[in-house]
Amino acid sequence: MLNLNDVHPLTDFLRNSKTHLRRLRKARRPELLTVNGKAAVVVQDASSYQELLERLERVETLEGIQRGLDAMKRSETRPLEAVLDDLKKKHE
Repeated sequence: MLNLNDVHPLTDFLRNSKTHLRRLRKARRPELLTVNGKAAVVVQDASSYQELLERLERVETLEGIQRGLDAMKRSETRPLEAVLDDLKKKHE
């Protein structure tokens, strides 16, 4: 989550990029950069971004599993043998 200490003008970021990059790596929090006082871009260190992507992938996986379990509860699934037979017919 962004806080007001993490909001900076783009021009300041460009002038002092090394300082900002050090802070990004140390704090592991993104910065919101503004242009003319309006939000323009979010920057984040690479390892924090990778961690965010991995968390998103886990959440999406869990959601998929939950959808499958819900479908099973509603009896919307088919036996594996029927699915495999359909695949064989499709690819023969």
